[in-house]
Amino acid sequence: MSRLRVLLVDDEPLALRRLSTLFEDIDDTEIVGTAATGREAEAQIGKLRPDLVMLDISMPQKSGLRVASDLPEAERPEIVFVTAFEQYAPDAFEVEAADYLLKPVRFDRLRQAVGRARRRRLLRDAEDRLAALPQTDVPRGADAIWVQVADGQVRLPVDQIEWIEAAKDYVLMHTATRSYIHRISMTALEDYLDPGALMRVHRSTFIRPALVAGVQRLGRGLIALKMRDGAVVQVGPSYVKAVLARLGLAREAE
Repeated sequence: MSRLRVLLVDDEPLALRRLSTLFEDIDDTEIVGTAATGREAEAQIGKLRPDLVMLDISMPQKSGLRVASDLPEAERPEIVFVTAFEQYAPDAFEVEAADYLLKPVRFDRLRQAVGRARRRRLLRDAEDRLAALPQTDVPRGADAIWVQVADGQVRLPVDQIEWIEAAKDYVLMHTATRSYIHRISMTALEDYLDPGALMRVHRSTFIRPALVAGVQRLGRGLIALKMRDGAVVQVGPSYVKAVLARLGLAREAE
């Protein structure tokens, strides 16, 4: 995709100005509008059809969480929540937000969040193009997967995959140099991937444990993983104990 069209939503003028300034240094993004209330945000989303909404949670008229949850799934832009309160993180990820940033927003975290939103948007946009392709079977224990590229297919060694994220019947496989879109379900992948190398940490995510650089506490017993490439990966509630144990943090999993 080309430029990422961004809507900024916050009831604090200073926060809007700060975000706008930070976005000046993020390539291939365009601020298409702003909003200061939940109702105004809904109207602007319907009118402007942004790719990404930077959405404050605590706002007049309607909270950011309500705005996001009320959007029809088929029309929902990527959402990055911005708030001063850590306790909302679990609720934010329940509406499948791309990321969750705490105020004051740091540039490095904003850039990571925008990168994640861009990848997720790319995956959505590729669905129609890949819909005509058959779902690919992967031989059990395979050391490589044939993936579609613009001019054909390439052989992707499994040991080069750093982490995987999914949307419906498609996955985005991330390597150190690029990402590959592939039509296969997470259930099929789980049957064939070596769990000793790539571990499922969410219904829509696999990670390579050796590449986890840090663990973030989100409250309510939930965690997120910071990967070596800077990506922040949400861990599903039912996976937390196993993930902490795998990372050598077994005592914290108890």
